[in-house]
Amino acid sequence: MTEAEPAVELTGITKRFPGVVANSDVTLTVRAAEVHAVCGENGAGKSTLMKILYGMQQPDEGTIAVEGRPVRLRNPQDAIKAGIGMVHQHFMLADNLTVRENVLLGAEGLYGIGRAATARLDTLAEQTGLRVAPDTLVERLGVADRQRVEIVKVLYRGARIIILDEPTAVLVPQEVDALFHTVRDMRARGYTFLFISHKLDEVRAIADRVTVIRAGTTVGTVAPGTVTSRELAEMMVGSQLPSPHTRESAVTERPVLRVSGLRLTEEGSRRAVLDDISLTVHAGEVLGVAGVEGNGQTELVETIMGLRRASAGNVELLDRAGEAKDLTGCGTLARREAGIGFIAEDRTRHGLLLSQSLWRNRILGYQSRRPVSRGQLLDPAAARADTEAIVRRYDVRTPSVEVAAAALSGGNQQKLVVGRELSNDPVLLIASHPTRGVDVGAQALIWEQLRKARREGLAVLLVSADLDELIGLSDTIRVMLRGRLVETADPATVTPSELGSAMTGATAEEEA
Repeated sequence: MTEAEPAVELTGITKRFPGVVANSDVTLTVRAAEVHAVCGENGAGKSTLMKILYGMQQPDEGTIAVEGRPVRLRNPQDAIKAGIGMVHQHFMLADNLTVRENVLLGAEGLYGIGRAATARLDTLAEQTGLRVAPDTLVERLGVADRQRVEIVKVLYRGARIIILDEPTAVLVPQEVDALFHTVRDMRARGYTFLFISHKLDEVRAIADRVTVIRAGTTVGTVAPGTVTSRELAEMMVGSQLPSPHTRESAVTERPVLRVSGLRLTEEGSRRAVLDDISLTVHAGEVLGVAGVEGNGQTELVETIMGLRRASAGNVELLDRAGEAKDLTGCGTLARREAGIGFIAEDRTRHGLLLSQSLWRNRILGYQSRRPVSRGQLLDPAAARADTEAIVRRYDVRTPSVEVAAAALSGGNQQKLVVGRELSNDPVLLIASHPTRGVDVGAQALIWEQLRKARREGLAVLLVSADLDELIGLSDTIRVMLRGRLVETADPATVTPSELGSAMTGATAEEEA
């Protein structure tokens, strides 16, 4: 392949589904040894386009060429043979297998399972910065190392063209920096990357060129140094970047959630994952929780929701009349029925049944409550009608409420989850990374719905890795470090860098 030849050429790609055209005459040219970003709203068609390139779906029209040669990619195996690999946003790893077993699974014919395989695995681990033993179980790895295992998997199978689908969605800033270092190093070795993302600042930092897709059609390709993030956003959605910032106060003196002395120890050990957590969220208040992932935020949310059993402490919820209910010993359903809405941090694992229709997903956790049921009996017609109302109000882009949740883009899945949780008149909403993995349009809608609910008196416990989101939406921010709440920050005065320092413990060290 000469330098002038593109690594990938997609020409006139069109893909139709019942009731929707996902891609319409899309053209994309990716040069060899470049990082080429593809941006667009959720539902714009970029994921469909990448699935076509990876052989997961077939185009109705158009052609594909790899390294100057026309190819027909009937399945992922054809794509792998053509030198294309894909790292999905939701990792395709078996938690109960080791790193080595995950990489070799299905590829035993390449290097066997002995010394040659080990040598190849060691080489690729060094190239990608994977610093875990090959015999480590994947379930023990953090998200950054899991992602590197996925990259090693596609490289092991001979990929030279790598699709990264929303690769930074679950990474903290330090992990993003490490990933970008790996990508740049691999690009220098001749690898080509297709980088799918909605995070415009990150796109401009890593990409050599950016192609924008809107409503299934190519809008244009630009060099990131020639446009601002706002200009890219205008290409994507026809409007400027949304802002989460809200400064009018809606906080009342009425407490809604009281957590006292909450403690959670690791199963089989005495190590405290949560240590003496106490907090209060009032009606009309957004209490933000900041922290580097792995410092207890997930465990805090799951313990409050009853998904984990606390070792000590109390969780108390107060209704609109001020009557308190001790939820400490209650299960998740009882906590939901008491008035807690829950946006889980991983919508595909804990928020949706992907194989089920939208209206069936709408009733999850609310199947015994109006308007979707009457007495003890489910009312499918009412559930469908209510789901249609949520689809309209929250701009969930779908041809029908009968389609499976898996058919929706990530942003539309998230809007359905947010709509479901806010449509049942909760007194408290626990929102864990509510805009993770969504585009600027969906992000703006979710922010506005949270602001509206807050003005109407909803209490919100917000956990987010997006510091601008935390600072913009929160009335107060509590910082978590090693399972403890260590600092309180005022969103009106704190900067992202100051908050980042507190999250890593640097502030405490400087004061000491």
